[in-house]
Amino acid sequence: MSHIDSVRTADEQAFIAALRKVFPGERLFVNRENLAPYECDALPVYTTQALAVALAESEQDVVEALQLCKKFGIPVVSRGAGTGLSAGAKPIAGGLLLVTAPMKQILEVDQVAMTARVQPGAINQQLSIASAPHGLYYAPDPSSQIACSIGGNVAENAGGVHCLKYGVTVQNVLSLRLVSAAEENFGEVITLGSNCLSQPGFDLLALVHGSEGGLGIITEVTVKLTPVPEQTRTLMADFGSVRQAADAVSAIVRAGVIPAALEMMDKLAISATEAFCKAGYNLDAAGILLIDLDGHPLEVEAELSIVERVLAESGAIAVHLASDDEQRARWWKGRKSAFPAIGRLTPDYYCIDGTVPRHRIGDVLEASERFAEKYALRVANVFHAGDGNLHPIIMFDGREPDALERTEKLAADILEYCIEVGGTITGEHGVGVEKINQMAVQFSDAELAQFRAIKSALDPHNLLNPDKQIPTLARCQEYRALRSCCG
Repeated sequence: MSHIDSVRTADEQAFIAALRKVFPGERLFVNRENLAPYECDALPVYTTQALAVALAESEQDVVEALQLCKKFGIPVVSRGAGTGLSAGAKPIAGGLLLVTAPMKQILEVDQVAMTARVQPGAINQQLSIASAPHGLYYAPDPSSQIACSIGGNVAENAGGVHCLKYGVTVQNVLSLRLVSAAEENFGEVITLGSNCLSQPGFDLLALVHGSEGGLGIITEVTVKLTPVPEQTRTLMADFGSVRQAADAVSAIVRAGVIPAALEMMDKLAISATEAFCKAGYNLDAAGILLIDLDGHPLEVEAELSIVERVLAESGAIAVHLASDDEQRARWWKGRKSAFPAIGRLTPDYYCIDGTVPRHRIGDVLEASERFAEKYALRVANVFHAGDGNLHPIIMFDGREPDALERTEKLAADILEYCIEVGGTITGEHGVGVEKINQMAVQFSDAELAQFRAIKSALDPHNLLNPDKQIPTLARCQEYRALRSCCG
């Protein structure tokens, strides 16, 4: 018996032995060095080492793993590609981390129905590549689309650059297969949703979106595909202040135009990204907007004229129209490279995610700057401006004794200001561990009790990703009291 085995309980050793029968060889990790790469998602400031990590290759693997977890009373966290930014896929100490990334097949692309069936580990961008020969693509495109999985997108209800016009994940998923943890059908595979426009009863399909693996484990997803637009034109507008850029966002929508994409970057994000990939951004601009207009050529031409006029009236110091697809791709590569670009400037960063009414974007950006000065930290902003989904990136040095504490306080101030102006604490990154305290600010005790009741009904043994997303009543009371007395 190894030293590691000797420090495990008899039940834990029995659980691992049972798992080995389902996950032989290199599909089950139990040693520290093999568990280490899985101890966090893309928010590495919060880490926990699982009791075991199992690599699922089939729906049956998921069923058997969940049944074993119930038998031994072991909690389980399901994980896709691990690109989440809220510690939603962080393991539970003494629990199983069930990785569905190996289930990555695109099972079917139906050109006539404009749908695709995929396993949960299928990579977002690969789905669009597979659909391209049919003149189709998958519209939700998070910045991490080259790596993130469709199952993870459902778990967080991910959006992306083009969600303003084409919707977030929940608007693009038709049905799911998932393994249930409910008492009456524990371990059964159930299907939620269909290709019908409507169904009687509760909308359980929508409920699963954003549930972070806490209501069932997804084994298959059927998505809606979108025809590739006849034409796409891309604009980049430079502004002398972030307030002007932010106000231009609302002005464009008020003018009756819904761009396919409407993104914003501030000066710090611009400079970091330009140094990283030479996207062609104006380093003198305080803020830029990147705008995609797509559709029929006549429609695009009409919208282009309106948007150019609105940008000029909003104080843009320059408006650029991409001359070809190569320039378009370079501008968008810069936007989607912003996170790693900013990562080069700082030892650590902490990306948060709040959504506010479009007309309050400028207020939140200015407040974020004040809060950052209070905590002696820097914040870069790159985000989905069209739907008010902000992504402040807090830059810090974890080697400083109080740096993470100051960062968490700054994040809390920004998120709670988002609530104050009529917004919400998350747009697409999930709650996980990162935002669990702010749930106590956004929601009342009655609302949180309803969330817990739903969780209890669909996961009565509290096996699925416990202690995430929904705070306990005691935690809510403690956090509210702390914020009330300390500000």
